[in-house]
Amino acid sequence: MKFFYSIDGEGPNSGKLSVFIRLNYCNLRCSYCDTEYAFKRVYNFMTVNEIIDEVESYKIKSVTITGGEPLAQDLEELISGLLKLGYEIDIETNGSKDVSKYLLNNVNIILDIKTPTSKMEDFNLYENLKLLRGNDVVKFVVADEFDMNFIVEVMKLYPTDAQIFLSPVYGTDIDKLVEYMKNYRINARLQLQIHKYIWDSEMRGV
Repeated sequence: MKFFYSIDGEGPNSGKLSVFIRLNYCNLRCSYCDTEYAFKRVYNFMTVNEIIDEVESYKIKSVTITGGEPLAQDLEELISGLLKLGYEIDIETNGSKDVSKYLLNNVNIILDIKTPTSKMEDFNLYENLKLLRGNDVVKFVVADEFDMNFIVEVMKLYPTDAQIFLSPVYGTDIDKLVEYMKNYRINARLQLQIHKYIWDSEMRGV
């Protein structure tokens, strides 16, 4: 587990200051992953109260819980404690875990549906899409037109109330993604990982 304090680089609160809680371990191995250092379990035990005390020290009422895959762990006690203190919480999840028990007021789910480029699309839990609300986000990482065809099909088969964000794989041509969006007339928002444009793309904890 690591903490850092920065702007949110993506999601509904992109550009806002947030305290990040990065949890270790992920059950997927996406081809374009930029946080491979969080793949494995690292046991640095902290109590929920200790975590909350650390978060409180930053004096910012916005928290982003990320990973790895945060829903590989039970977050209920932590989230309950943060909500009681008036925090808004974003949970960034890879889309392979059930999100139902975290659909709470002041909790935003940022759900990544894996496209073919990731080589992890077989792990998508599509049942999540019908559960999401207007404040939640479905994120698709896009590398090519094959990914876009996949996205269009998913949106037809699994309609959702959530916002749709399209995020180019870092280093790919953004203008091509915009052309895909125009050609498919897809009701989505282009999202850039703005932290990678402010700092070195390999830098951690920014």
